[in-house]
Amino acid sequence: MIYYHFAELIHRQAEKYGSRTALKFRDNITGKWLKISWKEFSEKVMLTAKAIAEFEIDVQENIGVYSQNMPQCLFTDFAAYANRVVSIPMYATSSPEQVKYIVNDAKIKTLFVGEQLQYNNAFKVLKESDILKRLIIFDSQVKLNPEDDSSIYFEDFLRLGDNTHAESMVKIRMNEAVPEDLATIIYTSGTTGESKGVMLHHYNYLEAMRIHDIRLSMTDKDLSMCFLPLTHIFEKAWTCYCIHKGMTVAINQDPKMIQKTLAEVHPTAMCSVPRFWEKVYTGVQDKINSSSSAMKKVFSDAIEVGRKYNLEYKNKGIPAPLSLKLKFQMYDKTVFTLLKRVLGLERGRLFPVAGAPLSDKINEFLQSVNIPIVYGYGLSETTATVSCSPGVGFVFGSIGKIMPDVQVRIDPDNNEILVKGKTIMSGYYNKPEENAKAFTEDGFFRTGDAGRIEGETLFFLERIKDLYKTSNGKYIAPQAIEMAMNGDKYIEQIAVIGDERKYVTALVVPAYPLLEKYAEEKGIKIGSREDLVNNKDIIRFIETRIEENQKNLAPFEKIKRFALLTDPFMLGCELTDTLKLRRSVILQKYAEIIDKMYEE
Repeated sequence: MIYYHFAELIHRQAEKYGSRTALKFRDNITGKWLKISWKEFSEKVMLTAKAIAEFEIDVQENIGVYSQNMPQCLFTDFAAYANRVVSIPMYATSSPEQVKYIVNDAKIKTLFVGEQLQYNNAFKVLKESDILKRLIIFDSQVKLNPEDDSSIYFEDFLRLGDNTHAESMVKIRMNEAVPEDLATIIYTSGTTGESKGVMLHHYNYLEAMRIHDIRLSMTDKDLSMCFLPLTHIFEKAWTCYCIHKGMTVAINQDPKMIQKTLAEVHPTAMCSVPRFWEKVYTGVQDKINSSSSAMKKVFSDAIEVGRKYNLEYKNKGIPAPLSLKLKFQMYDKTVFTLLKRVLGLERGRLFPVAGAPLSDKINEFLQSVNIPIVYGYGLSETTATVSCSPGVGFVFGSIGKIMPDVQVRIDPDNNEILVKGKTIMSGYYNKPEENAKAFTEDGFFRTGDAGRIEGETLFFLERIKDLYKTSNGKYIAPQAIEMAMNGDKYIEQIAVIGDERKYVTALVVPAYPLLEKYAEEKGIKIGSREDLVNNKDIIRFIETRIEENQKNLAPFEKIKRFALLTDPFMLGCELTDTLKLRRSVILQKYAEIIDKMYEE
């Protein structure tokens, strides 16, 4: 489909698909999946657009969307685009302080909010802000604060724009829309400092659509589960791509419900972060280990057959021997289909994975059981994808093949991955000093990640800012060590320590349900989590798990000591909204525990 601006996209698709289903969402009250046709999608977008115009929100003015995934998020985004207005997403888990920062930085006067939690937080900001003027509430079940005399529910908001003046204004703005219009400002998670607003224009998104058309083979017959927050560039760009292709998008509103919604929807596609697949891997491994010896042999043979067929032949573009092909087809129709059906993924055609390193062990397993993941790399600043695995010829240990018409080179001084192309942001909002540091003199964006290139294949080495140097002068990549622990069912979270220290240590959050079950089986009496993490047999058991997982690391990279934590790392504190570790926060919060690990 040819179009020059996202202002047009939904309406063009409505002309093409009419009554076909564009969106699906689960009703919170009845639990039933409700459908929205392309025609209805277009109508809702236009009603929202007219209301935005009636509210006298100016061209290229910034509005905020502070909500979990909901159809209204998409109505608002595309209505903003129709008005040439800039839509700024905020994570549903953001604190009032984080919302206030973005409101002040982007001068947001109008904020769309999701459910009660977002409303409560936003109203706190509203009362204290000289900038924020009004809230528009998606969920009609939200109870307004008694002091609130300015907020309005979304359905009431839509009715305000139902007039010819507003309609004329929207049509004029759509006619004047240009690809250079700023579309979104996506605020980074801020792992190493103050959050920065990434400015993405319509031409960035249009280019992302074009190059993904070249690389991927999705069609309007596909159905994608919208699982990650639409605030995340990965999900935002992917959902836009699904809409661009005419796919149906099923919106998962509650991340905790994903296992249930997958089993109900059976999508053919879904983008996710590695953590999702790590949990799948550990769940399957646990199932295999609890099976009878006969079934273990079946699973083991099936996985090995799948590995040989998919990785030694199919991935290399080589025809497999007939006996292997027939055996693979048999397992694919039985063992693999049964496994995927339990997960709700049996119809899967493409599952993009990015946002953090994915271990080769888990990648190989997923490929072996015929789950079609596509591993890639990208940033908010690059409108998501810089590289992703091709259909054939994926190289393990890599982050995929560089996308068409994206230029990538490696800085010879520090191995930093540098990127240039039409998908690269124009800069950080209100951050001229950061912009000067973010680009090379010839216009390449500095990703902050170290890597290497072989042909058109890109390899990730480490996050440069995360790189540790021990007091012995050895450089340590903590992410690589943490990734070695991924997939261990008894380790839920881990943070590696070692900067300017004598050796490497770690803070470990065990997977408590499994660890408690292990303790019970071994006859270890446990009264509390504190008892559990201080039990010598449990400590020895976790130590054995760590040793097993780090056997391929160099001696100076290995974890020498560790401490077990009773409480997990939490969003908004030790974790960013994209589940990355806030290492500075962890170092400060657990300073006493860390220091004890280095006592002689």
